[in-house]
Order: sequence, then structure tokens, then C-alpha cells
Amino acid sequence: MSGNGAGPAVWDRRRTAKTERLEALSSYREGKVLDPGRLREALESLLRPGDRVALEGDNQKQADFLSRTLASCDPQRVHDLHMLISSVSRPEHLDLFETGIARRLDLSFAGPQSVRIAQLVEDKAVTLGAIHTYIELYARMFTDLTPDVALLCASKADRDGNLYTGPNTEDTPTIAEAAAFRDGVVLVQADEIVGSVTDLPRVDVPGDWVDLVVAADRPFALEPLFTRDPRHIGDVQILMAMIALRGVYERHEVVSLNHGIGFDTAAIELILPTYGEQLGLKGRIARHWTLNPHPTLIPAIESGWVESVHSFGGEAGMERYTRARPDVFFTGRDGSMRSNRVLCQLAGQYAIDMFIGSSLQIDRDANSSTVTEGRLSGFGGAPNMGHDPRGRRHASPAWLSLLHGEAPALRGRKLVVQLAQSFRGGGLPTFVETLDAVDVGAAAGMPVPPVMIYGDDVTHVVTEEGVAYLYKASSLADRRAALAAIAGVTPVGRRADAAQTERLRRDGLVAYPEDLGVEVRLANRSLLAARSIGDLVAWSGGLYDPPARFRDW
Repeated sequence: MSGNGAGPAVWDRRRTAKTERLEALSSYREGKVLDPGRLREALESLLRPGDRVALEGDNQKQADFLSRTLASCDPQRVHDLHMLISSVSRPEHLDLFETGIARRLDLSFAGPQSVRIAQLVEDKAVTLGAIHTYIELYARMFTDLTPDVALLCASKADRDGNLYTGPNTEDTPTIAEAAAFRDGVVLVQADEIVGSVTDLPRVDVPGDWVDLVVAADRPFALEPLFTRDPRHIGDVQILMAMIALRGVYERHEVVSLNHGIGFDTAAIELILPTYGEQLGLKGRIARHWTLNPHPTLIPAIESGWVESVHSFGGEAGMERYTRARPDVFFTGRDGSMRSNRVLCQLAGQYAIDMFIGSSLQIDRDANSSTVTEGRLSGFGGAPNMGHDPRGRRHASPAWLSLLHGEAPALRGRKLVVQLAQSFRGGGLPTFVETLDAVDVGAAAGMPVPPVMIYGDDVTHVVTEEGVAYLYKASSLADRRAALAAIAGVTPVGRRADAAQTERLRRDGLVAYPEDLGVEVRLANRSLLAARSIGDLVAWSGGLYDPPARFRDW
């Protein structure tokens, strides 16, 4: 029966449409293998105006053969696409919009293209759906943003579509599943196509989920996003790392954690084997990590601090090192690391004691954002980990150290720590009265400002001045005063009142280095376990193979 009495109901329109799309490609393929020389024509035959297209551009790896070819398509044939791109990282991602091939965009992060995307939104060339967190965007692919076509990448594929993604699995299986099980077309570029599944080191995505594979013109683009050269870590960052270790890690017995990207957290990783060892913290803190394989974590791993690391994605040059440390990293039978962005984000939400990361701006209520004037950079996964997940039920010493509520509904709280110098590059204050994101969001027509981490989720703020224990504040006035006390001579810091600050120190809402037993004079590069990329290679026993741009020898 039909719902309107007009004949039998039709329940397989998507499946029928998929069959028609694949039949239209019959002259461009042999089985599942597309002719790479005719990829542009194949895309023009595959895609329909208004299609939702998931393009694998994430934090690190990029389906760039597919994105470059898509950008070369005829806008008369392919136009008004709705792009789902977790990380808008490459120029051609935005070329799609300038030529009219794409019209609408849902994303998570746009760091390298943040200035250009802000201009395109202002010029109305991009219709912005939303700026998501990573797992928020992937979750919507299983509800109202199911892809009609998914464009993905892999290291190897066989002729039946089985995929090997190796250490850079990341979000490939998630996007493939969202499309494959609702009759979307899954097209994958592979660095190499082999004859049989027995020629693959392992199967990361089964061929049943994959419709088409094409040999790429070169290996897919891979950005070493989490690599930080220790040469650029200065005394102020080391001081902040010392303050964080004493005032947060040690005080709350933080065992499981995530570090955001940046030199501030890299400094913490590099003083664990030195300053942390002096404090007797080995075995007591920082044992389990949700983290990409940061090269700056190598000395801590080699010193026996780290028990496990589950990763969102890989990191260029760390392949041999992770293969050689299977007790620490999650690896397959082939020896290569297995990453999974969605599962690691979920671990970052529910399984860790603390998230600690940096931001470009923080307002007086501790709201933060990486969206600043003229830059629409997005958030990535920080908001997923930088909040208190109210669904958590398991206890740990760190979680219980923030116990709150009234019996019998007592509950702990995850530590959400913002680590920021009072001023960033160019002398711009980090702490401001109002986030630039407010005006940027209004100009872009966003229904709410693009705040990255909301202030009421932030439990601690660490600067070179000290720590503000915001979770202890019983009023908004005290939260603001505690934040002002460690914000230096920024617009927020100038609001600090000396008498009030002394009261907050007595009450434990603010701690300066001397309150924590941190000797400022010791904050120098001699505390770093490694002071160069070369030192990290040495710590790894030669297993770390840094990308060429990080080599200075």
C-alpha cells in the first residue's frame, strides 16, 4: 500500500539511483577499478547537481587526487554541490566554490584556509551550513547529512575494493559506512592498486563497502600537523609547563589525558622526563593518552612514562617508531599503527581525566575561540574533548577531585584546562573583553557565535602568571576575578584588584608559581629532554624519520 493511495509505495529510490550512477560509469571502469586518465569524465557522469559529497580532507590526510580532479570538472555539468569536508585544508577545496561547482559547505576545521574561507563567506560564494566538531559532523552523516557520494583515500586497494589505510586510517571507515549503508557511492583513490586481498598487509575497510577505486597520480597528501620542533620552545612555555605539572597534573593525579596541538603542550611532554622525574611523578600521572603520535612524546615514552597511546590519526615520519612500540600504540598484525578519529574522539570525551589545549582568544568568562577577525578557522575536535561529558559514570581520582552537587546526585567532573600565554604573536592579547568570534559569527549570518570551548566547561586556566581554579568559584564574579588575576596586563588582566586577588589566593582559587613551589629561575631550555628534532631522532634510536622540512642536519 502507498501512503497517498496513488499506487504501491517505492522504498528503494536511493538504491535505484545508485545503480543508475554506476551504470553510467561502465565505460570508464573495469569492475570496480576506474581509469585514472578518465577520472574527470567519470566524476562528471557520477555527480548530480545538489549532491551531498563527503570529501576526505581531515586533519592530516587528503584525498587530493580526487579533490584536484573534482575542481577541474565542468561547472556546467557539476554544480551546486553540498560539500561535507571535515578539514578545509587545500586550495582546491575552496576553488570548488569560486567556480560554482559547490555551493554549500559543512565543515569542522579550516586552519590553512581560514582567511580565504572567511572572505568567501562574506562574498556569499560559500553558503555555510555549520562549523561542527569532528564527531558532530560524522554523526550527522548518519542522520540528515548522509552523503550521496563519498570521495576517500587509502594507501592500497585491491581490485575488489578492499582497503588498506595503515597508520592513517583516521575517519575513512566512518565516512565509508555512512555512505555505503544508505546507498551512496563510495569512490576511493589509492596510492597503489594490487591484484588480490592477499597482497594487502591487512584489510581496514572491506570491499563490500566500496564501489570504485582509482590509482592516484601520486601518494595522498599527508600533513605533519602534530610535529613541533623543540628549538622553538622558549622559557615562557617551559615556565607554563612547570606550573601546569605542579598546579594541575600533580594536584589532581591526572592519569589519562589529551594534549592539544602546539608548543605549549609540547613543552609539557618534553619536561616529563626531567622536571616530572624530579617531582617524583613518574607512574603517578600521564600514563594513558588519546593523542596522535607526537614526536615530542618520544622521550617520555622511552623513559617509561607512557603506558598507552590511542591515536586520532598518524603522523608523518612516526611510522617505524609506532611499529616498534606495540606495547604503547594500537597496532595491527602487519605492525602498522591503527588510528580511528571517531573512536579516539569518543575516548577523549568519556575515558580521559583531562583535556588541556590552547586558544587564540579567551574572554573574561573563559569562553574561547580560534575564530578571530578575518579568520574562520573552525574547531576540529577540541570542543568534543574540551567539555564535561554528563554521560560519564566511571570514577577516577582526578574526576572525583572535582566532585560537586548534592547527595545522592554527587558527580565528578572532567578537567578542561586552557593553557595560554597572556599575549600571542604580534603582541596581541589572548585575554579580551569580547571574542572576535561574536562579530565574525554575526557577519557570517551564524545563529550563534562560533565559540570553541564554553567558559562554564573550563575548570582551569594556566598562564605564565599562574593557575586560575575556576571550578572552585561559587559565583561568576569570583570566576572573572580569578581569571583576571592570571591574565597579565591584557584588557582582562587589568581588571584585577590586588586585595581581591590575595583573597582568591588564600581561598585556593588562584595560585602563583611561588604558591606551587615552582622556581621561576629554573624555567629554561635545559629542562627540555630534547632540544631539537635531531635529539628526538636520537631518543627514538633512529626510528623517527622526520619530514624533510624539519631536518636541519
